[in-house]
Amino acid sequence: MILNKNSTTLPDALAKAQQSTQSFFRVAAIQMASGPQVKANLEEASRLVALAASAGARIVVLPEYFALMGMRDTDKVEAMEADDHGPIQDWLAETAFKHQLWLIGAGVPISADLPGKVKNSCLVYDNAGKRVARYDKLHLFSLSMGQDQFNEATTIEPGDSVKVVDSPYGRIGLSICYDLRFPELYRAMGEVDIIVIPSAFTATTGKAHWEPLVRARAIENLAYVIASAQGGYHVNGRETHGDTMIVDPWGMVLDHLPRGSGVVVAGINPQYQQTVRKSLPALSHRHQQLKPV
Repeated sequence: MILNKNSTTLPDALAKAQQSTQSFFRVAAIQMASGPQVKANLEEASRLVALAASAGARIVVLPEYFALMGMRDTDKVEAMEADDHGPIQDWLAETAFKHQLWLIGAGVPISADLPGKVKNSCLVYDNAGKRVARYDKLHLFSLSMGQDQFNEATTIEPGDSVKVVDSPYGRIGLSICYDLRFPELYRAMGEVDIIVIPSAFTATTGKAHWEPLVRARAIENLAYVIASAQGGYHVNGRETHGDTMIVDPWGMVLDHLPRGSGVVVAGINPQYQQTVRKSLPALSHRHQQLKPV
């Protein structure tokens, strides 16, 4: 279903290209309200991925912290897994293989170099259940605003590189939540077809900034954006914004889910994307030599 949340209409040329289904395929974004029990979260994620698969999704993106939204920040450290091995990673591999789709999950706590900290990793598994990419969150969130007090740097070690993965469905750029605020990260990806942003935005920041930032990243990069989110009230007392959405290269919200657990499904149309990029060749107009003054 195409749902235009903002009542924007496409120019006729783009609307015609959008109707082509020659290379059309479906993707899905999962929304959850995860809790402190890994097993329970994975059971809920299994249900939702199965729904996405039944809708024909070839790529499924889970929200940040899909497997664990702990009672304390240090819970993620206690649940830390060795790289390429552990119950969360095993579940991702088995689920991707079971449904024969590409599965992306973030907030996976992978062992870090610094004691008492983890990497916040976004992992990509192909339809054979093989891990084909790992991205470690670069930008660590902090907020001090009334009841909202966050500082990810206390338990997370930041990553140090940008990650893009080639897939049968195009080049996919990987990012996580707070990364959304840093457009230079997405520019550093080069030309990508799909951007994924698994997130757990707070209710405070999400209400003000989530949708405009997601749509901006799609428009700037002329890319599809799959922005999966945590959405609702959590056992630890936290409230997340939700509004999981899939956005096309023109910045149109194809579908979204305001709150609660569920699945957002939309079609990706490479021919339409090529038409947008040809009509508005902004990517080729960038001045690469520009540097901060």
